[in-house]
Amino acid sequence: MRLRFSRYRCWFCGALATTLAGCAPSNPPRTQTAQQPQATAPALPPAPQAPAPQAVAPVSPPQPTAEQKRVAQLIQQVEAAYKAGDADYRKGQLPQAKAEFDHAVDLMLTSGIDIKSVPDLADEFDHIVDAVNGLEMDALKQGNGFEPRVEETPADVASDVTFTVDPNILAKARSELGSIKSDLPLMVNDYVAGYINFFANTLKGHNTLLHSFERAGRYRAMIQRVMSEEGVPQDLIYLAVAESGFQPRAVNRRSRAGGMWQFMPHGEYGLTRNSYVDERFDPEKSTRAYARYMKYLYDQLGDWYLAMAAYDWGAGNIQRAVEKTGYADFWQLYKRNNLPGETKNYVPEILAAIIIANNPQQYGFDEVTLDPPVLTDTVTINYSVDLRLVSDLLDTPVDELMALNPDMLRMQTPPDTSFDLHLPAGTATLFEDRIAGIPEAKRDSWRYHRVTPDDTLESVARIYHVSAADLAAANDLSESESLQGVEAVVVPVPPAASSQRTLLYTARRGDTLITIADRFGVSLEQLRRWNQMTGSKVAPGRRLRVAEPAHLVQASAHRRRGTAAPAKAGTAEADPPKKAAPRAGTVKKTAATTAKTHRAGKPATDAKSSAP
Repeated sequence: MRLRFSRYRCWFCGALATTLAGCAPSNPPRTQTAQQPQATAPALPPAPQAPAPQAVAPVSPPQPTAEQKRVAQLIQQVEAAYKAGDADYRKGQLPQAKAEFDHAVDLMLTSGIDIKSVPDLADEFDHIVDAVNGLEMDALKQGNGFEPRVEETPADVASDVTFTVDPNILAKARSELGSIKSDLPLMVNDYVAGYINFFANTLKGHNTLLHSFERAGRYRAMIQRVMSEEGVPQDLIYLAVAESGFQPRAVNRRSRAGGMWQFMPHGEYGLTRNSYVDERFDPEKSTRAYARYMKYLYDQLGDWYLAMAAYDWGAGNIQRAVEKTGYADFWQLYKRNNLPGETKNYVPEILAAIIIANNPQQYGFDEVTLDPPVLTDTVTINYSVDLRLVSDLLDTPVDELMALNPDMLRMQTPPDTSFDLHLPAGTATLFEDRIAGIPEAKRDSWRYHRVTPDDTLESVARIYHVSAADLAAANDLSESESLQGVEAVVVPVPPAASSQRTLLYTARRGDTLITIADRFGVSLEQLRRWNQMTGSKVAPGRRLRVAEPAHLVQASAHRRRGTAAPAKAGTAEADPPKKAAPRAGTVKKTAATTAKTHRAGKPATDAKSSAP
């Protein structure tokens, strides 16, 4: 996708020409000199010779100043970085594209030039920021977005490793095998011991398994509950170590398998996939599909090791290997080289993870600090709502809502179909109460704005690029009415305008509030007020609001006036009368960790565990 790049190339040439002030006018286009026609009339007498003009020295155009040269060179560097990012984006290499886009912006911010004082550079800055924001939204609509880097799984880092068997590790694991309480048959042989040694005694193996164990804290109780409900062994949870390291948005670039359990894009697993939703990335729904599929494989093959191998290689392939050798035993198929290398390693790796998880201190995993469990309220809705509006209603960052709904491929829930929207724990009732004030047809674009003492209808309208008349109409106010005493207003933002607003920015090393304000074209005072900060310093990693946050408090404009929630459009013409906006839908109080799922007797808030 080219995102107006050819248009911008023309703009850039014009900008460069403007920057180099005083350049000579363009020469006329070169053409072949036409031959003079022969004269047909008698030659005229020669005209009197005029005095020869005095020679005039040619006027050289003024040379660009050092500052102008620097600006032109900077624009070229920025353009090159943006072009490289655009090329990476079209290839689907989103992390590389994002890095190039960030580099393009950083070149300007770290140049030492006052961006706003140089018109060409200010235009370049605005264009790059707008273009990158547009690419991010387009990428999100296509089902990917600029995702954070997915960490390698233990299987990834061990794929090319030659394992050595430590006799001490082998002896220790065998001696402890009898004390391990597992609902899977466990065994230790040289293959399993090689993996135990890799995870216990190499830095890379240790760290990747440790991080997998830590992330398991987010979903362990939910997975245990689903496994119990589906009647499969609890220790099947550790297939996620090999598949994704418990990362719900993991995608295999080669096979396109995705989610915590790495389901392929096509297959009858009971998971919905469309342009809005991919339930392979929903932790609970994909876990239930995984448990049912594992049970199906076990019923087909009659052995849990073969079922695990079939999950990696396919049931048909395992059945053919059994028929070929006459051995319905994973280790016999292993020894006879009737399995591909990846599947050979798959089962030993999982067994090693189970053994270490049951005795972590014995293998150097002294303190596994579990990530906090993901606790949510789930609201079932049947209309399209934008996550930015949900963010306004609940005062929750958009990226936090996206993390709670990893199956969403867009910033909007699907229209005209049922969808389980996950919200921060304890916020479902608040969401229901506040969403009822927004007409259902407008929930995919409208916003809420908390009124400050300096706000007027005109100033709020300017922030969201809507007319003051539409803003007044949507809130049942007159255009001349003051916002004094009004705590919050609804904002009738058209869908296209809503999708272009940037909300959050994560500070990087070297950032200050001044450079961030410059980056996003806002004032320093606005940035301070939106983030409740003083001074100019900001810690790397802090998330900052870089656009006016739209919050909702208890009393909105129409409530203050004692009127019903309006159903006016975001244009001068009102919508036809509608029934009262329905409540948000069926509320299901759910949590990844609840009291009844703690079969090990550990409280949900326990951040430390002797075993992951």
